[in-house]
Amino acid sequence: MPRAASSRRAGPIGLAAFVIVSIALLVAFAPARRGGAGPAAFDLSKPLPDTIPPGVVLRVGDPVTQWIFQHEGWEKQLPFKIEWAQITGGPDVTEAFHAGALDVGLGASVPPIHAAWTGIPVRIVAFRDFAEPDRHQAWVFGVSPNAKVASVADLKGKRIAFSPSQVQAVVVLQTLKAAGLKTSDVTLVELPSSIGGDVYTNALASGEVDVAPLGAGIVVQRYIRKFGSDGARLLKHPPFRDDALNVYVPETVLADPGKAAALKLFIRYWGKAQAWINAHPEALAEGYYGRHQGLPIADGRLIVGATGKVHVPGDWSRARAVEQAAIDILGQQTGRPRLDAATLFDPRFETIAATAAQGTAS
Repeated sequence: MPRAASSRRAGPIGLAAFVIVSIALLVAFAPARRGGAGPAAFDLSKPLPDTIPPGVVLRVGDPVTQWIFQHEGWEKQLPFKIEWAQITGGPDVTEAFHAGALDVGLGASVPPIHAAWTGIPVRIVAFRDFAEPDRHQAWVFGVSPNAKVASVADLKGKRIAFSPSQVQAVVVLQTLKAAGLKTSDVTLVELPSSIGGDVYTNALASGEVDVAPLGAGIVVQRYIRKFGSDGARLLKHPPFRDDALNVYVPETVLADPGKAAALKLFIRYWGKAQAWINAHPEALAEGYYGRHQGLPIADGRLIVGATGKVHVPGDWSRARAVEQAAIDILGQQTGRPRLDAATLFDPRFETIAATAAQGTAS
């Protein structure tokens, strides 16, 4: 069965490998507090606890939600403490779970699957996707300036950036499948995209890869602004959904009654935050991306506009189907065992965020 190739050592790929080793060393020498190791005792048939004892702390990696909580003063309304972490992206969240440094992470379809495959039992406790999926794609392919790729059929024989622990891998595999191509028809160059923000765009510009999936919005616009005059181009993938976003936690968090009760309340406010995002796109662009992140307001508006309104369903049928499809196509490629996607969810949380997003939560 074909696997991802990793034959480059110089340039962005060399940098990525260096950072991978650095993160591995950090984890290896992290405190002995292992958040994801070992079975966690909790019972899905029992209701979520409501009592939050004094001293409970949730460590959360979700910078946008952090800004909204603090902007709206919601953090002061909570009977527990949140320690916010600037940790995003599936590989970094998985490493933080492994080191016992994070309780709540944010990721697309693949990170919870990858965590389970690497021995960290996790559960999805909230889900959202695009409200207008026909108008927005979360991922677009960047084409290297010298690569002759005008359509997905032209991907045959090309080198494609591939990160098996991230949703970009599923975007690549689903695109090849839709184009009638096998992975043996291309060269998959293993390259995590979250290690250094410009790794994929630099790999494209330097010709290390011919094609790479880039986040829609500011990432693709920066790529074209910087390298468009050299011949860089964009290519949409065939029609399929790529917009799932999960809030997920190690099972050890659910096994702790105090943290589980705090998480139940946090997810209620997270749902409110999604409704706030839909109602205040300009405030998010100016306040978070502009004043807080220091980006030009136009770039902030571009980021917010790339997603459009978000949708928080109270029925996770599609969410489970998305996870199962990702498991099946990625497991076949990487040789990982098949999982039942339902085992990645905690159904006790299914309606909490949706109810709050609809403005009916108490």
